[in-house]
Amino acid sequence: MSEIRSGKLVPVGKVSKAHSVRGEIKVHPFSGDPQTMLQYTELLLASEDCGSTPSAYQVERVRVQKNAVLLQLKGCTDRNAAEKLVRLQVYVYEEALPKAAPDEFYLRELEGKVVKTKEGRTVGRISGFLANSAQDILCVTGNNEEYLIPLVPEFLRAVEENELTLSLPPGLLEINI
Repeated sequence: MSEIRSGKLVPVGKVSKAHSVRGEIKVHPFSGDPQTMLQYTELLLASEDCGSTPSAYQVERVRVQKNAVLLQLKGCTDRNAAEKLVRLQVYVYEEALPKAAPDEFYLRELEGKVVKTKEGRTVGRISGFLANSAQDILCVTGNNEEYLIPLVPEFLRAVEENELTLSLPPGLLEINI
C-alpha cells in the first residue's frame, strides 16, 4: 500500500469480485469504458460513502476483460486479500483524471449548477445523477420538486460557469411531478 496524500478523490469504479488465487480483483468502471482504467498507476479503495479511511494501492498490472478490468495491486497477493476488497469503491485523485476536451465535461462538474430552459425558466439546481444504460439522468431539485432530466446532446444548449441551459421538449418537466 501507498501513503495517502491530501486531495479530492473521485470515484471511478467498484470492485465486484476477487478474480484469482494470485489476488487479482475485478473492477467495473463507472465510465462504462474499461480502457479508461488503463492509465492509472495508483488507486484508492474505500467504502462507497468514503466513511472509512481510503487505502492507496500501486497498480502492478491491469488488463481489460469485457466491460471490466482485472487489477493486480501491490500488496494484494492472494485470494483472501482480494476478497477483503470486494464491494469497495475505487477512487483516484482528481488531478489524475485526463483533461476534458474543450467541448466536453465531467458530470461532477455540473453538480450545483442552476438549470434553466432556453425560454428562461429556472428549473432548479443539479443535485445528483443517475446512471442509465441509454444516457445519464440529471437530478434537478427546485421549488420543492425533483426533476429527472435525460442528459442528451439534443437537449444541451449551453454550459456556463454556474448555469446549464437546456432545450426541453414540451411536457417533459410536467411528467416529473
